[in-house]
Amino acid sequence: MTEQATAHKPFLYVVVCAAGIAADVSRLITAAQERDWEVGVIATPVAANGFFDTAAVAARSGRPIRSAWRTPGEPRPFPAPDAVAVAPATFNTVNKWAAGIADTLALGTLCEAAGLGVPIAVLPCVADALAAHPAYRGSVERLRGMGVRFGEPYTGEPEPDGGRPEFGWERALDLIERG
Repeated sequence: MTEQATAHKPFLYVVVCAAGIAADVSRLITAAQERDWEVGVIATPVAANGFFDTAAVAARSGRPIRSAWRTPGEPRPFPAPDAVAVAPATFNTVNKWAAGIADTLALGTLCEAAGLGVPIAVLPCVADALAAHPAYRGSVERLRGMGVRFGEPYTGEPEPDGGRPEFGWERALDLIERG
């Protein structure tokens, strides 16, 4: 009798930061699942505290939302990532990550994934005034130099007709899958 190999779906970590657009993160999870990814969500502590519906996102992903470190005896709740999407990525997270600061689970995960060479896509959500800050520009350059793939910046500013532009959640998947 021969054993059949079990199909392995790739596992995507979605890191969610505290920006208003985070309320729609389930759109990225659904798009990833439609492309045959399994998904685990890691949120910054501030994002997990009201920036999106954690219960709905946990139900959509089929896994608990993580925002705190596990204790030494706890098993890993997610398998190792095949890729990471940071969406939305804030000014604070981009700068701390580029500086190697790992003071939250989200930042520690990003620092480790970059060090392991895991493909990472970033969809920044940063106001123009913050994006113009020299520290931010240097952080983006440093992360790009590490192989991190950036989507177009999103400011969330209203368009002339008063509407807001689409966030382009699926762009994170496109950046990861371009290989």
